[in-house]
Amino acid sequence: MLVALTAAHPTFMVPTSNALYFPAWMAGPLRGLWPGRALGEHAVHTWVTVFLGTMYLAYVTAVALSGKLRLRWVIGAILAIHLAFLLAPPLQYTDVFNYINYGRMGVVHHLNPYTTVPMLEPQNDATFTLSNWHWLVSPYGPIFTLLTYLLVPLGVAGAFWTLKAILLLASLSVLALVWRSAQILGRDPVRALLLVGLNPIVLVWGIGADHNDVLMVLPLVLGVHLLIRARAGSPSVRLPLLRARIARECLAAGAFVAAAGVKASAAVAIPIAFAIAPRRRAFVTGFAIAIATLGLASLVAFGLHVPGVGPQTKLVTGIGPANLLGWALGQGGETDTLRTVLTVLAGGFVLYAAVSASRPGRDWIALAGASLFVVWMTTSWFAPWYIAWILPFAALAERRRLTVCLLAVGVYILLAFGPEVTPLLKAVHFNPFGSPIGIEHYRENSHLVQ
Repeated sequence: MLVALTAAHPTFMVPTSNALYFPAWMAGPLRGLWPGRALGEHAVHTWVTVFLGTMYLAYVTAVALSGKLRLRWVIGAILAIHLAFLLAPPLQYTDVFNYINYGRMGVVHHLNPYTTVPMLEPQNDATFTLSNWHWLVSPYGPIFTLLTYLLVPLGVAGAFWTLKAILLLASLSVLALVWRSAQILGRDPVRALLLVGLNPIVLVWGIGADHNDVLMVLPLVLGVHLLIRARAGSPSVRLPLLRARIARECLAAGAFVAAAGVKASAAVAIPIAFAIAPRRRAFVTGFAIAIATLGLASLVAFGLHVPGVGPQTKLVTGIGPANLLGWALGQGGETDTLRTVLTVLAGGFVLYAAVSASRPGRDWIALAGASLFVVWMTTSWFAPWYIAWILPFAALAERRRLTVCLLAVGVYILLAFGPEVTPLLKAVHFNPFGSPIGIEHYRENSHLVQ
């Protein structure tokens, strides 16, 4: 119903559309399925709020009752809902067209997206008006950027739908790895599938909005899976046991590097992976090979330039935890000092987690998930779909504390990023960008989105 509503006519849920532009290729095949005439903005807000709230309530209920649900119904629900969001228009965000635009900059206009802002490309390009980060160099890793290069010959519509299909397959692959890892660890695989595969925040703002985070999560979870098998010592059919373990650790290191090659955030898990690797020399060997391969490919494609992560880290989400903490401390929002303190604290926690994980009996999966959680909660540019980074770790952790934290944060996300957030903030007379420093943050954000 949510997809049918958003595909019916232009609304705030599809920001790349307007009253004069909502082509069929963008709306998707479910256009016309919503009954009746076009709804007003207030009605759309109400329907979307009801849908999101109902989905989340059903999700929490399903996780709580996972032991009573049949596997075939769980798999069927996951496949059906993924299919629905595969057929959805780009929901609420324009990032997917930023991805495609950066690719077209490199292939069509021969501009390096790591050194040139989109504002300097020909503004009559097919994706320029659909994208919005016009003053931001690409913050995405070389692996993902090269993928967008490969999609350019398909055209804008072809690249859009191909990328959606790739994201769908990546999400289902993550679920398959979570399922198998849960079995090896003796966790409930059905609960793990439900926790990761039916989270509405990931489905709506991750899969539905076509964000690339699942492409980072896939190699990240693959690395975790390989380390689980290496530590479990399961024999290989083709290799002796010792060689199999070494090969898995080498491949695991390569998987973590590949995840960081999609999005730099995945690098948070590498210190913990190194700390718990049974044979660290094998892990380092795989890491070195992967880094050298990725570095060579990046050098050939982009020269001695790296993704523009720095400018993005200075952006501030008004309703994000870091900015709200600044308000709670009486600063009127996140200051540079507070950002530095939070960065140091997050780095310190990652270091603590790596040291702690190396000790016998510690749940390294939970520590890795907690590290990603801390980094997520302390980052200035807070995005709700980043919860996808942590869900697989919560599903595979020995205890459920991380799961409880994520479910609680999910309620905050629905309130803070749902369609009713603006009237809610007005009702409590709070403007996250109302202070002098908040106005500065707003101007910086607005400058990049032109």
